[in-house]
Order: sequence, then C-alpha cells, then structure tokens
Amino acid sequence: MSTAYDIEADETALFDEVDAQYRVIKEMVSSPELASMSHDLVECRLESEGRELVRRLYQAHLTLRGQEEVVTEPVVGADGIMRRRARPRERRVVSIFGPVELSRTGYGHAGAESLFPVDSDLNLPSESYSLEVRRRAADYAAQTSFDETTRVLRQTTGTTSAKRQVEELTTRAASDFEAFYEQRRLAPSAAETSEILVVSIDMKGVVVRHEELREKAREAAKKKPKLDTRRTVADRRNRKRMSAVAAVYTIAPWVRSAEQVIAGLRGLQELDKGLSPRPKPEFKRIWASVANKSETVVDQAFQEALGRDRERKKRWVVLVDGDRKQLYWLRSAAKRYRVKLTIILDIIHVIEYLWMAAHAFHGDGTKEAEEYVAQRLLMVLEGKAGWVAGAMRRSARSQELPPLRRKRVEKCANYLKKYSMYLRYDRALQAGLPIGTGVIEGACRYLVSDRLDITGARWSLRGAEAVLRLRALRGSGDFDEYWDFHREQEHRRNHGSRYAAGHHPELRAPIRRGHLRLVQ
Repeated sequence: MSTAYDIEADETALFDEVDAQYRVIKEMVSSPELASMSHDLVECRLESEGRELVRRLYQAHLTLRGQEEVVTEPVVGADGIMRRRARPRERRVVSIFGPVELSRTGYGHAGAESLFPVDSDLNLPSESYSLEVRRRAADYAAQTSFDETTRVLRQTTGTTSAKRQVEELTTRAASDFEAFYEQRRLAPSAAETSEILVVSIDMKGVVVRHEELREKAREAAKKKPKLDTRRTVADRRNRKRMSAVAAVYTIAPWVRSAEQVIAGLRGLQELDKGLSPRPKPEFKRIWASVANKSETVVDQAFQEALGRDRERKKRWVVLVDGDRKQLYWLRSAAKRYRVKLTIILDIIHVIEYLWMAAHAFHGDGTKEAEEYVAQRLLMVLEGKAGWVAGAMRRSARSQELPPLRRKRVEKCANYLKKYSMYLRYDRALQAGLPIGTGVIEGACRYLVSDRLDITGARWSLRGAEAVLRLRALRGSGDFDEYWDFHREQEHRRNHGSRYAAGHHPELRAPIRRGHLRLVQ
C-alpha cells in the first residue's frame, strides 16, 4: 500500500536535524570562509554538506516508513507459523548519501525466523548496503578495477567500503544474469528482424588464481619455468583459464563483389559506387563466461538464436576462425537443435595466412608482397581457394625456396585446402552474407581484454565471471532492463519467499494528531 504524508509547517522533532543542516548550508554560503575559496573548492564543500542534508531527509523518510503498521493480522510465514510477537528492531542501511538507521517492527514466534514487513515494503537487501550502492558498485566495477571502484564510491557517495565488500556487491549484482536472458528468450518477441541470423564464437584467456585453473593447466603450472628471468609462451598459457565469448545478432543482406571487398579493406572509394551502405547488426547480444564450459556457451548461443527464430526460417550464419573444437561444438549443436548452418571462415584470418606466404616469396614490407596478397585474395573471394593453394605450392617448388620459407607456404596452402568448404566467399557475397568476425573480435576485446587483461591481475573465478556478465549487459545495452529484473528477483528472494501469501501483509501509517496527517 502506498501512503503519502502531509507534513505540516509546525512539524518539529522529526525534521529538526534537517532544518539544522539546512541552516548550516545557508550560513556557510555567505561565510567569510567560502568567500576566500576558489569556485571548485566551494563546489566540493557544497557537495559534501548537501549530501549530509539529503542523508538527513532520507533518514526522516525511513523514520516515517518504520512507523507503518500491519493492517491484517496475524503475520504468517512461508512455514505456516503465525508471528504474533511484535517488537521494534533496528537495522543499519548504507545508502549513497551515507549510513542511516531504520527502526521497524519485527514479528516473531519461538523457534521461527522473525519477519519485517517494512523491510519488504522498502525491498531492503539482506546486507547493509542499499541496492543503489550495489548498482553503482556494479556499474563502476564493470569499467575499472575494484580498487578504483572503492575509491570512486567513497568520493561520489561518501560510502566507505573495503575492496572485498565491493567484490561481493559486484558478484551479487550479476547473480540474475542467466535468469534474465532465460525469461527474455521465453517471452514472445514482436520485433521485426532481418533474414540473416549470425552466431559467432571465440576464445580468450584470463589469468586466474592457481586454484581456479582447470586440472590439466593446474598440473602444468606446477612445473618449474624453463627460464629463471622470463616466462615462455607455454608458461604464460598455463596461468590462464580460457573464457568462451559469444555473439548473436541479425543483419540485413549486403551484396557486394570481391573487388568491392578488397577496396573496402584498402580504404578505397572508387569501387563503392552503387554499393548500398553497410547494414548494422540488430539486437546484438554479446557475452562471455570463464566459469562455464565452452560447449555450454555454444549451447546458450543456439538457445539465444532460437529465441529470435523459433520457426527456423532465417538463414543461420556461423563465423569462425578455424578452431577445430569450435567447429565440432557448432556442428553438434546444429544437429541437436535441428538447424542448417552456413559456416564461413573469417576473411581476416585468411588474409593473415596469405601474408605469411607472401613473405616467403617477397621481402617484408615490400610492394611486391602487398600485390601478391591482393591478387590471391581476389581469387579466394571468387571461390578459387583450392587453385590458390596449388599454385603457391608449385611456385615454391619451382623457385626452390629454402626449407623455412617453404614451410610457411605449405602452412598457408594446407590452411586453404583444409577449410576450403568454409571458403565459398563467392556464394556468400552473392547472398549478402557477412564474411568477417569483427563483431566477435570486438566482443573479445571489450569483454575480456579491456578489463580482465590488466597487468598483474590474477582473478578469482567468481570475480571474473561477475565482471564478464556486467560488461556483457552493458555491451548489449541491457543493463537498465536487467537491473529492474534483478530488483524484482531480490524482493522475491529476500522477502516474498518468506511469507505464506508470497508477499508481506498490507501496511498503513499510524494516524497522527497535530504534526503529521495521513493523506488518503
């Protein structure tokens, strides 16, 4: 029940502290002390004193709310026990304005947990920090380190908290991530989306604490490093736990020629005449997990995609970098969910292999090497990857390249032959399909590298997973909607689940005479 209070002009006791703080601010504004300060120092003083004024107003509000009474009796818990014993109890709430106290009535019974209907009405969390403090901690921690988050919270809200408490707030803030997307997938979608549905998967390592490594890496990490003063690539790899990164979005077809693709890569505009603007991804969702297995993340990606195409009428395109495990997981998921996939190998990875071969024939940084790549790339985009592989092998033999340079050519040729079935770019371009993994590469950079790949950082599994989830919500544009859902789930967990009716009894403010008047 929502109750409004009419506060009369002669209200005294409840708002004495508010009035006193307001007088302090009024006197301070015209004081000689502030008259000698620069404008920025005045701002800081007003911010600090103004926060204290609002804290006292908030305290007054909580005092009023704490005096609300239960209309219906008795108070019955989810255990079926009636709580008839009523007694006042106090609790502390750390708000964005500072700490405040709440005195409210608790209803108990011998051997049963006490219930606090006012806590439920206010949707207070189980810990002392308010949900708004938690939200801000989550917002900051998703962008910067926990140490910096602690400092910013102290500076902007006056809330003093330890680094460990900030980590706990962040972890709790991300606790409803999977439930949020699950309920959204089950909800009918009225949004009109384009005909191409893209799923992309990639892997990115996260440096974690030794005990958080997977078993194989943990055993390898126990071995003594090969060098005393520097870690080798293998040593560094054994310090990491792989996170799986996923992206799902729809996009409109974009038909272009092989020449136009190359012109775009070179930043040239002369072949862009008649080419429609590049379409943007629609309803893009990105996320990553270091706790879940990669197969689980692939499965989640297919469930997300099916939520957008329940009737399987769209064209499903999967962009990959050639990792064999990823391909296996994707094909297995496609079979399990009965969808037909068009698997396309990322063109940028192909270009890197072509450069490897180019440097075997021509010097690094030469125009000849650049032209070599451009010519072979054009043929690959025209669907002639197999011919390109054979031709470079023949050239290597005829020119009698040294073994090391010959090995580079063979590596490129084997790559083109091995993945030839995923290099049908001629068909992809005609159908207007995407051929680059820019979205997933950007997701790896944003979700993992920009935040978790901090020099010297060694993550706990819970902390890394929470930060990944929060960054995913921000990157997908879902944070505000998620927070509304999280707030509701917190009420259900902390309050609704404890009452027999699934919600607290009706409350009302006590009728006041003289100072406060109830407004219906």
